[in-house]
Amino acid sequence: MAWATARPARTACCGPSPGTWTGTGTTAALDSATEVPAPGLLGPAGHRRPPHVYSDREIGDLLEAAAGLSPPGGLRPHSYATLFALIACTGLRISEALALTCGDVDLAGGILTVRAGKRGRTRLIPLHPTALPPMRDYAAQRRRRCGPPQAGDAFFRTDRSDRISYRAANNTFIVLRGQLGWTADGRTRAPRVHDLRHRMVVRRIQAWHAQGADVDREIAALATYLGHAEVREVYWYMSAVPELLSIIADRFQGFAAHSPAGVS
Repeated sequence: MAWATARPARTACCGPSPGTWTGTGTTAALDSATEVPAPGLLGPAGHRRPPHVYSDREIGDLLEAAAGLSPPGGLRPHSYATLFALIACTGLRISEALALTCGDVDLAGGILTVRAGKRGRTRLIPLHPTALPPMRDYAAQRRRRCGPPQAGDAFFRTDRSDRISYRAANNTFIVLRGQLGWTADGRTRAPRVHDLRHRMVVRRIQAWHAQGADVDREIAALATYLGHAEVREVYWYMSAVPELLSIIADRFQGFAAHSPAGVS
């Protein structure tokens, strides 16, 4: 107990703090030898609501709705459909995607240069081959309507604005969410733009697990890809997302099956 209370309090973004351990008090109290810390003794518990993990159908519905934005035949529908699809397949933060310039988008090499990451960090994002055709189509539409771009011009724009702002993107998403009838009912929360990023992470971990990959080793690379400073920021998903709880259970069963008899 002295060790725990001597450590600096952890912030909510880093996962459960020691304060959340008191949730096991009901069970632990059955053993009179177990000391249960008082609520709040180990600092604030901290809590992050689980993200909404989009289904494939929801992604399709969102992109279809974005493609139907006004004005019909304008650049705006192409911009938003491509923007949301890019976030869903790369896990970029919305701010990072909107900050991309035409010089940052190398569609010949299939590489994005993200310069607006957290704490000013820059990283390279390789694009999956399936992401290149729609990105090239948007770039062609952009060039045809707005002329040849300069390297410093924003990649995502509309006919009326030379740059899509965060506020405009978020407000547009809220309109689309309303059209689609998406609410918090039956979900962990009302879907957000940022949940497109969460969806990519969850689906990637699920795919690795299904392929029998070493998830712990792969997560280190995923953390770098996502622009996280620490691997533990990715491990948060393992405890916060219901879709990944089965992976934790499977890993524990594998560990228990290979543990020496009598070890607990």
